[in-house]
Amino acid sequence: MPYRRWAVPPIFPAAYALPPSPGAFLELPNQHRIPLTWLLENAGPSIRYRTYTELAPPGYASPETISAAHLAVVESKTAAAVVKKQKDTGVWGGNLLGLAASASQGIKDVGTIPQYRRLLQLEWPRGSRPFKLGDRVLFRLLSRDEDPSLLFEFQKLVKSDVEAEAWARGIMREAASAALAEAGYAEDPRLRGAGHKIANAISQFLRSPLAEKPFIKSGKQIALHPEAQPPSWYSVAMLSFMPNLQRERAGFTERLGHYLAQPAPKKPFVIQVGKRTVRPQHLLLGDPIDADTKGQPTDVPLALHYIELMARMGALPWAPVASKVFGRLLKDADDHGVWRPKNLRSQPKALNKITYHYYPLLTDAKTTEGREVDVTFRLALIAKLLGWSVDYV
Repeated sequence: MPYRRWAVPPIFPAAYALPPSPGAFLELPNQHRIPLTWLLENAGPSIRYRTYTELAPPGYASPETISAAHLAVVESKTAAAVVKKQKDTGVWGGNLLGLAASASQGIKDVGTIPQYRRLLQLEWPRGSRPFKLGDRVLFRLLSRDEDPSLLFEFQKLVKSDVEAEAWARGIMREAASAALAEAGYAEDPRLRGAGHKIANAISQFLRSPLAEKPFIKSGKQIALHPEAQPPSWYSVAMLSFMPNLQRERAGFTERLGHYLAQPAPKKPFVIQVGKRTVRPQHLLLGDPIDADTKGQPTDVPLALHYIELMARMGALPWAPVASKVFGRLLKDADDHGVWRPKNLRSQPKALNKITYHYYPLLTDAKTTEGREVDVTFRLALIAKLLGWSVDYV
């Protein structure tokens, strides 16, 4: 199989410099075999439909076959369970960002943004009632509507500490932007305006000394500098689904890609939110993948999610850890492109809830093939996003 050598560019700002290592030059295949027949036989409704629409060559399946596959998504228990939990207000769980129930935060269920994005990943029909209701809420957030009810789970926090309001509304706008970009609104003027504002703030951070030294001492804790505005899972997702914004801001996209290629800080830190400090789960101060020396990731779903975002941004070639992990996962694929690691006794577990919307698409994996199908699909999708040559079996 032919290989393409990816090299980290030799000259770029010191803030993004990576230590010399064997990982500075990475070899990955530039072609991939997609097991169409195997995926269609073993996938659940969502992956089967996405295999037809995102992986298969044009004309592979008839319009009637594709329509029937989409109807199966609507009839699936996995997708229907998400739709059932949405209120007539367009909100899920009474909150916006909750990734799981949390008694301390007063969150009873997964919130609106992750559930909306979950439906997108499951391929629930766009333009249907759940999305129309959700869109109204998300676009209100972008419009800077100051309605207190739009603070959702942050209402009590802001009521007791008005200084926290700017932060709360800012993170919610980022999350809403990510969801709307993923939903296909990349060219909507409202989203483009929000996208440029978010990019401006991150660009200012990347150009500042804070990109290299973002932390300060806060008592016994390490805290993010109050003026630092690093990228987040939400802002990176937003940019990854807005290719025209990437092209218009090519310099910024490249700087961001190099920044995200460096190792993320290992030590925990807090951020100042009004008068209190909290531990952030949404910020990205580098590559978040934890992997061993062979490139085996601790959290396979998180690794795949991050690799896919970097691929959509065209930034994967600059990320040695993410590329090494991707290469390791590809090595575990057989000659037909099916991901078959040794001793796979259960479906890979998602350790970070940030991938709630993304994984797994097949929730009732009771067979060996069921345990393999999500990763097999993602490897094929990433290969196509990278523009690799693909063949089908």
